[in-house]
Amino acid sequence: MTFSTSEQAVAPRNRPRLDSKITERLVIGLSLTPAFIITLIGTFIFLGWTVFMSMTDSTLFPSTDFVGLEGYWQIWKYPRWQVAAGNLFTFAPIYMLVCGVIGIGMAIAIDQNVRGENIFRAIYLYPMAVSFVVAGTIWRWILNPGTGIEALVQGMGFETFVFDWITRKDRAIYTVIIAQVWQHAGFVMALVLAGLRTVNRDIINAAMIDGAPTHTIYRRVILPSIAPIFVAVFFILSQWALKTYDIILALTGGGPGIATDVPSIFVRDMMFNRGEIALASVASVYMLLLLFTLMAIYKTYQAIARRRTKQ
Repeated sequence: MTFSTSEQAVAPRNRPRLDSKITERLVIGLSLTPAFIITLIGTFIFLGWTVFMSMTDSTLFPSTDFVGLEGYWQIWKYPRWQVAAGNLFTFAPIYMLVCGVIGIGMAIAIDQNVRGENIFRAIYLYPMAVSFVVAGTIWRWILNPGTGIEALVQGMGFETFVFDWITRKDRAIYTVIIAQVWQHAGFVMALVLAGLRTVNRDIINAAMIDGAPTHTIYRRVILPSIAPIFVAVFFILSQWALKTYDIILALTGGGPGIATDVPSIFVRDMMFNRGEIALASVASVYMLLLLFTLMAIYKTYQAIARRRTKQ
């Protein structure tokens, strides 16, 4: 059998390309293997170990004595866990709502073609560059009655002014909200502003020609068109609220007493300070289940949105 000149010329050229693609994929696979192994061990194996520990009676040292789901009911009898869980469900909704409202407000303000837009964006986003520990320390100074806002206002002559939330058990959790909103509102602003810049200007111009006021255009036209961004912001903020840890330690240390305890701090204290491995594992699994629930809801929303888009 004989081949044409054109076939003989093409075949050798294709082989090096094929070999280079195989080599490239092999290199990529080998480079990702260590990260995959670390993720496998650090996530799935330790996750399985945590779930198993939550079903034992482990205390200071791991135990294999299986007790089933008993720990999942017993944990609700601990006053400290009740406070930690209650703080999470008090703190998270207020934090997400206030953070969202302020972030949207800042985005709308910048969207008005203000001068120095880049400067304002940098100022609003700056808190995101500050670590949680530094942010907590800064706000501890600001909210401390002896050195912060209360001392400043009293020094101006208003001696009856009191702002001692950080030292009060019934108000301390709200100081955490203040610090968290300060740090994350700029992130909401950035996402919403990016969404506002993608809205079709022809629709906005048509609404303006019809005589609709600016606030109505935003409320009826612009904001509804970027609803998926609000959903993404909601789930990101909910995850941050669930994982809140560093800023509370720096701001209040979980106090006064256990007034600002949250599940993450509860887990750390039970695991490393109290020697209650099983109890800490139960709390960790509860946090994980809540996170999985949020992810499942978000994925369901995305699937429904894609289905509507195709229709």
